[in-house]
Amino acid sequence: MDFIHELLDGVLQWVESLGYFGILIGLLIEVIPSEIVLGFGGYLVWKGDISFWGAVFFGTLGAVGQNWILYWIGRYGGRPIVEKYGKYLKIKKKHVDISEQWFNKYGAGIVFTARFVPVMRQVISIPAGMARMHFGLFTLLTALASLPWSILFVYLGKSLGENWDKIDEKAAPYVQPAILIAIALLIVYVLFKFVRSRRKSV
Repeated sequence: MDFIHELLDGVLQWVESLGYFGILIGLLIEVIPSEIVLGFGGYLVWKGDISFWGAVFFGTLGAVGQNWILYWIGRYGGRPIVEKYGKYLKIKKKHVDISEQWFNKYGAGIVFTARFVPVMRQVISIPAGMARMHFGLFTLLTALASLPWSILFVYLGKSLGENWDKIDEKAAPYVQPAILIAIALLIVYVLFKFVRSRRKSV
């Protein structure tokens, strides 16, 4: 546990020293969860080291960039790469299986809604790449989902100030409704696709 705390402190000091680019790179490689990086970014806003919207912008950019990497891994490496090197990316085969089923069943819209579901928000990018989803649409949906996530955690980190490390407790009342909204949007999207397919078949 001491090693983990030391690693976390080291990464956060590194993020602080780089400011905006620390948030960007921290989310690109995600050595520690994105919620912590964004919450710490909010703390830096509270300190006056960086601006709120700057932290949100680079947080969103980092999240999109990370999912670009996973998208291209899926597109050009496919399942063999995931099965061989997934453990180094903290991606389990069963999560890829589930996300692929989701993508095949619900289509491109799941790229947006899955961003609000823990674990799936990264993994869903791999089957999107494997299916060769239009890269522009993939980027748009990823950015649209990543933006509110970045705003939420930067805001919570800022509001907590020196107690930013309690971000999980503070975020809990917000995350569950976000997941429910994402599910509701998914249902609406599925119904829309169903109605449209019925109209085409008539």
